[in-house]
Amino acid sequence: MALSTPNGDRNFAGAPPLPRRVVLQGALAAAIMGAAAAAARAQDKAKQSLVQYQENPKGDQECDKCLQWEPPDACKVVEGKINPKGWCALYLPKPK
Repeated sequence: MALSTPNGDRNFAGAPPLPRRVVLQGALAAAIMGAAAAAARAQDKAKQSLVQYQENPKGDQECDKCLQWEPPDACKVVEGKINPKGWCALYLPKPK
């Protein structure tokens, strides 16, 4: 039993190949869109006030012991300068 697809009856063998310029322009456009998307994702950090960020630890929970910590003073998910001994509601302990 043969399966049929919507393009199953079309013959692309006689179609002219895509010019190299078209292929390169498409690749360049895809690269630009990928870079723009990465830049947009980088700006999606939460505001400190929204995650209850504080300059002091909460018990033994400290930013520098969090999975999201980026030394020397940053966080992967919270914007702005972060105190290594601070805390926020997004705290995730590093695996031991």
